[in-house]
Amino acid sequence: MTERSSAAARPRRLIVSIHDVSPRHESAIDQLQAQLEADGVTRLAMLVVPNFWGEAPIVAGSPFATRLRHWSSRGVEIFLHGSEHRDRSRHDRPMDRFKARHMTAGEGEFLGLTEWEAASLVTRDRALLEDMIGQPVTGFVAPAWLYGNGALDALQRADIGILEDHWRVWDAASGRTLSRSPVITWATRTPARKASSLAVAAIARSAPGPRVMRLAVHPGDVRSDRVRRSISKTVGVLRRRRVVSRYADLIVDERLTA
Repeated sequence: MTERSSAAARPRRLIVSIHDVSPRHESAIDQLQAQLEADGVTRLAMLVVPNFWGEAPIVAGSPFATRLRHWSSRGVEIFLHGSEHRDRSRHDRPMDRFKARHMTAGEGEFLGLTEWEAASLVTRDRALLEDMIGQPVTGFVAPAWLYGNGALDALQRADIGILEDHWRVWDAASGRTLSRSPVITWATRTPARKASSLAVAAIARSAPGPRVMRLAVHPGDVRSDRVRRSISKTVGVLRRRRVVSRYADLIVDERLTA
């Protein structure tokens, strides 16, 4: 297969995920899932936090654990999304302090961890989650998409599957890039952040964009009617040019070009 024909064989894709899946946000997750399904999102990823901010543990055998298994059995891709989603680290490097302070509200949990600390959390919580859903997780996404070097080393050794940050999706074990594409997401923490994210979504709807587009929604999005309308409009526009897909489809695409 030539490079041109292999590229033509890869469809333009839209990948959609719900972040911060936790018993603490169950009502908002239900609202987001219902909205996305109504918008035509037939494939979905859920990023699960085992114990959100140390206040909402997912307990084996609980109703929420049963729901996770049900979602997974229906084809929802389940990612481990940190452990508590809360940053407890002291950051020595100025750039890390900047990221922790300005790119997230104290939620860059895996930014300042050592390799041993990250590996311990990933091993424990991966086992917990996989036991609940009855199959391997699809991968891992760090809270706020922020990774320190220790976390990256631990995740590579764990061979946990698919990883992503704001700009890239890659295979944890090999480091192979599966897609270079931005994430469209909405921020609701401040009016300025909300306005900025609404503007970025509008630009994404009007531009051709890369072959793969990723769209991430969060429980806080349900509190804003403007954000919810923007989500539906963005999904609708992007679906005209792309196939709603799974992260696993990127592995198939990568093999076509290998």
